[in-house]
Amino acid sequence: MSKYQVDKNGFYGEFGGAYVPEILYKCVHDLQDAYLPIIESEEFKQEYHALLKDYVGRPSPLYFARRMSKQYGCQLYLKREDLNHTGAHKINNTIGQILLAKKMGKTRIIAETGAGQHGVATATVCALMDMKCEVFMGATDVERQHTNVERMKMLGAEVHPVRTGNMTLSDACSEAIRDWCCHPADTFYIVGSTMGPHPYPDLVARMQSVISEEIKWQLEAQIGRDYPDYLIACIGGGSNAAGTIYHYMDDERVKIVLAEAGGHGWDTDYTAATIHRGTTGILHGAKMLVMQDEDGQIQEAFTISAGLDYPGVGPMHCNMAKQGRTQVLSINDDEAIYGGYELTRMEGIIPAIESAHAIAALKKLKFQPDDVVVLTVSGRGDKDVETYLKNKQMAKEYGNF
Repeated sequence: MSKYQVDKNGFYGEFGGAYVPEILYKCVHDLQDAYLPIIESEEFKQEYHALLKDYVGRPSPLYFARRMSKQYGCQLYLKREDLNHTGAHKINNTIGQILLAKKMGKTRIIAETGAGQHGVATATVCALMDMKCEVFMGATDVERQHTNVERMKMLGAEVHPVRTGNMTLSDACSEAIRDWCCHPADTFYIVGSTMGPHPYPDLVARMQSVISEEIKWQLEAQIGRDYPDYLIACIGGGSNAAGTIYHYMDDERVKIVLAEAGGHGWDTDYTAATIHRGTTGILHGAKMLVMQDEDGQIQEAFTISAGLDYPGVGPMHCNMAKQGRTQVLSINDDEAIYGGYELTRMEGIIPAIESAHAIAALKKLKFQPDDVVVLTVSGRGDKDVETYLKNKQMAKEYGNF
């Protein structure tokens, strides 16, 4: 049994659990009882993997980045989740969860979204499965991710701009949970990351684990061994990070490096670097590291990246960081923008700003020439082109590209 996996009570060490209002108690417990028997059934597995192959377009390539390898003095492979249908890793999870929702007899789907990729992925699978879809999105994110909002609407979803708090991802989560409380019987909440009450952190990690499952056999085919020396991924709530590391958590040969959003700096008031700054608290139904004040009031997260703009981080990652299994780096806005431009100019791949945080982590690490490094490009940067252009000067001031 892995010491990093969830226990039978829904905890990862001291983190996790299910702290939900009484009205959701039955919903959450029904889901806890149902999810493993369903997702471990042959019928589910066949349907899920067929859709991943024929609809999502998996496996996603593991690409050897020659120029970037030379730049950083290692053997750098990019796991190309940006090439999935809808443009990010999020679809791996929404395909699985909507199949689960259907088998549980739910008829209405809700979701939260920050950068819009999870919202698009949810709207996509709802269109595919002919189910009603409503997405909650902070009004700030609605503005900065306009293209994804229009994609969701085109797919038939109703998008609810949330105008509480700083009108970003955390507020969208809170509003989705409020809606769920009002419609517990017919509604399934497709959570987008490894957060929320148990079993969501485990469910989402399992749905995303296809990433590391593929990395194992792809590495074996390309280099003759099935593990890298380093795994690198960006982390907000933690879904693509969980998928990247899932099958390597107990493999001590593999160093795990996660890049969280530093904003203006983890030691400033304008940051989303929760593992650096957070203290233990309860947010959106789980015990996790949370950015909060002395009175336990949630502090607003700040980052240029809408998808990493969350004041908490999934309990699995909290536990692994506390145990020293992961090295977590704080990447500031200017470093991330530079990283995005660097990958674009050197490999012809425009990454999502979330993924650019992982690229920027390369500068902070020292590699040996034969080190095999696998970095997950969690999404493509179409949605962020305006932000890249607006902040081009910031990247130039950080370094030459």
